[in-house]
Amino acid sequence: MCGIVGAVAQRDVAEILVEGLRRLEYRGYDSAGVAITDDQGQLTRVRRLGKVAALSDAVAASHPTGGTGIAHTRWATHGEPSEANAHPHMSGNDIAVVHNGIIENHQTLREQLQARGYQFDSQTDTEVIAHLVDWEMQQGGDLLNAFQRTVDQLEGAYGTVVMDRRQPERLIAARSGSPLVIGLGVGENFLASDQLALLNVTRRFIYLEEGDVADISRREVTIYNQEGTPVEREVNEASAQYDAADKGQYRHYMQKEIYEQPTALTNTMEGRLGNDHVIVDAIGNGASDILAKAQHIQIIACGTSYNAGMVARYWFESLAGISCDVEIASEFRYRQFVTRPNSVLITLSQSGETADTLAALRLAKERGYMATMAICNVAGSSLVRESDLAFMTRAGTEIGVASTKAFTTQLSALLMLVTALGKMQGRIGRDKEREVVDALHHLPSSIEQALTFDKAIEQLAQDFADKHHALFLGRGEYYPIAIEAALKLKEISYIHAEAYAAGELKHGPLALIDADMPVIVIAPNNELLEKLKSNIEEVRARGGQLYVFADQDAGFTPEEGMKIIAMPHVDDIIAPVFYTIPMQQLSYHVALIKGTDVDQPRNLAKAVTVE
Repeated sequence: MCGIVGAVAQRDVAEILVEGLRRLEYRGYDSAGVAITDDQGQLTRVRRLGKVAALSDAVAASHPTGGTGIAHTRWATHGEPSEANAHPHMSGNDIAVVHNGIIENHQTLREQLQARGYQFDSQTDTEVIAHLVDWEMQQGGDLLNAFQRTVDQLEGAYGTVVMDRRQPERLIAARSGSPLVIGLGVGENFLASDQLALLNVTRRFIYLEEGDVADISRREVTIYNQEGTPVEREVNEASAQYDAADKGQYRHYMQKEIYEQPTALTNTMEGRLGNDHVIVDAIGNGASDILAKAQHIQIIACGTSYNAGMVARYWFESLAGISCDVEIASEFRYRQFVTRPNSVLITLSQSGETADTLAALRLAKERGYMATMAICNVAGSSLVRESDLAFMTRAGTEIGVASTKAFTTQLSALLMLVTALGKMQGRIGRDKEREVVDALHHLPSSIEQALTFDKAIEQLAQDFADKHHALFLGRGEYYPIAIEAALKLKEISYIHAEAYAAGELKHGPLALIDADMPVIVIAPNNELLEKLKSNIEEVRARGGQLYVFADQDAGFTPEEGMKIIAMPHVDDIIAPVFYTIPMQQLSYHVALIKGTDVDQPRNLAKAVTVE
């Protein structure tokens, strides 16, 4: 369900399709395939289990020709990873389909189609689309009419493209909860699930909106809205750079990756959220059964990933009503622990190769955990291969050693997982699920808003030029956000930074407070705000210098020794992710002032593959 590329051109498109898939490899997948039609109506399909490189070799060997084609990289949801389950899927020798997302009513549709005499060659939900299009073609009308009637029958989130060898030089596509973008060329047109796939052939794009159906030929693109009315969509000129190793307009990779977070979060959620619900099957094959039986969650991670797990503990217990423990992998693996009944082990890692986390996973599998899940950014990594379930964050390549977008995408993945678990166990009702999903849908735009504070934070960072220590405070789920903020500052600026739960101040840390100790406070407008204000007064009474990142409605005003950074109000459920952004920006700008190596801080490595 990870990558789609399509093309309608006068030239052979095989190489364009394969190169497009290669550019989408960051999204994670287990198989890949192409289907190409020539102007005589001959359709050739090539599929391979494994990497795009294997598909590329197979395409080079078979040398399919033709100007119309579709291609796909698949991450297994329905059916095991196999060549038979790889996309494109076909109905007979005529219809070929690729599809991202989940067709939630696929079983009902499969039974109806089987009753009509259709034979299924795969275990996927996608194959029902191909057969439905074929059936509707028999009922009358052209490919567009048949496809529009088909999508009216589909439930779930999907981005899908269909091709008919009898109508070469034409692709029909639909978007419902899973993005598709059309690339405009000269005498040729393209489409993909991500514009990065097409930057080598065009810079002009049309983004399909929810419910859109597009009819794409070499010289024309016609788009219909959900009501079937032809509509015009804006043409956008892309400024994005494909090469992850290219900093583009940014000074450092870390800065680039901070600004990539809205897109990364969109990719994490793609195909996993409906309009008002979490699609449980999109979390992984068999996830629904595992989540329904889980009685306890054990999270294992290191560094930044550990901090994400700490935030998730609040969510698992407050939202889903299930107990959750979080432990540092290097501690977990070297102590005697008790495995709770029906416990699910969740490992978090950007690279999927973190030595302590991987060793903890292997140990846990020997100790009777019900199931294991990896939340990870690298498909094919050891952690992904060795876990029962893998939830790919799809953050894209992260080069900066100090993790940014990997952290926020882990948080969004964990929030979807919490919601799915609570839903499966009847602990999260329809109204609450709708509330969480709505907040998640707004998260990328909220992060865009947070990024606009960069200039203000850059000015604020000047106060840290001569500082050697800093203290971060937060309460509730913002305490681990404070821990992550302190980690970022120490990683890239080499300032000694600590984080405390604000209620712990009087139990020791107040001894550190003086005019040379900046105290950074995360202050959302929630039920703990008044408690937090009391903690802030404890700091002020001792001459501490306060920097309060506060909700604009929290009632703070700047005073002597206290600077207020008023942040827009966001939904409480996504606010921990939102407040992460200014903390990242603060660390980045302080590091610039200090003149340190932002992307490759001393003594650190991106992937810690040794103990």
